[in-house]
Amino acid sequence: MNAKKLGKGIRGAAAVAMVIALAACGTATVVKKPAGGSSAGAASTTPRTSVPRPGQTVTVRRGDTLFGLARINNITPSDLAAWNGLSNPNTIYPGQTLKLYPQGSGTAATRPSGSGSTTTTTRPPTPTAPVTAPVNSGISWRWPADGALVGRFVAGETTKQGVDIAGSSGQAVRAAGPGVVVYSGAGLVGYGELIIIKHNDQWLSAYGHNRKRLVNEGQSVKAGDQIAEMGRTGTSRDMLHFEIRYNGKPVDPLQYLPSR
Repeated sequence: MNAKKLGKGIRGAAAVAMVIALAACGTATVVKKPAGGSSAGAASTTPRTSVPRPGQTVTVRRGDTLFGLARINNITPSDLAAWNGLSNPNTIYPGQTLKLYPQGSGTAATRPSGSGSTTTTTRPPTPTAPVTAPVNSGISWRWPADGALVGRFVAGETTKQGVDIAGSSGQAVRAAGPGVVVYSGAGLVGYGELIIIKHNDQWLSAYGHNRKRLVNEGQSVKAGDQIAEMGRTGTSRDMLHFEIRYNGKPVDPLQYLPSR
C-alpha cells in the first residue's frame, strides 16, 4: 500500500493531497485530504515550461505534494516526476529529497525565432533507469516485528511496495534501524496508524496499521526501540505493513532484513 526524506523541523499542519500506494490493503489508495496548503491552485498555475535548477534539491515536508512543489519551483509536475524517477507522480514521502534538474543534459533553452521574437523549448530529460538500491545501505537493519510473512514486495507494483507481517493485537512493533521519526499520525487513508522513520538522507522506513503509536514526530529512536503496538487500523487483520525506501523509492525489505 503506495513515505524522502526533517527531524525536529518536520512539523506543521497537514495541508494538501498526497497519494501513496501500499501493499497491505491490496487496492487501497492513500490520500491526505487538502486543507489549503502549498498545492492550492496548483492545477491552474502549473508552469507549462520547466526551468531547471542544476544542483538544487528540495526536501519533502509533511503536507507537500509533487504538484505543489512543482508549481512553487516553476517546474512542470511531469518533469519533476521524470527527473526523480517517480512512476507515480503522487507518491512522495516526508523526508524525501527531490532534484530540481534532470539527470542528463535536458535543460530549458531559449532561442530566437524567425520573426526576431524568442521561443522557449525544453529538451526531454534523460530517461531515469529503475532504481536499484545499493547492496550496502550502511544500516544494520532488524525485523520490525515477529510473525509470519503474509505479503511480499513486488517490483513495479504500486500496491506491493513493502512486506506484511502477521501478528496479534498489541504485539510490539520496533524500529528497524536508528533514526528520527518524521511522521506519526493517522491522516493517511489506508495506512491506519502510521509511523515513518528517517534513518539518513537516503533511507526511510514506514510502519502501518498499528493499534497505537508510541512515538512522536521529531523523536530519535534506536534500532529495536518499540515504536508502536500492532493492530488492524486500515486493514482487515492484525498485521504490520513495513517498507524500506531509498531516496523515496521502495526497495525489497527482504534484501536488507537479516535471515530468520
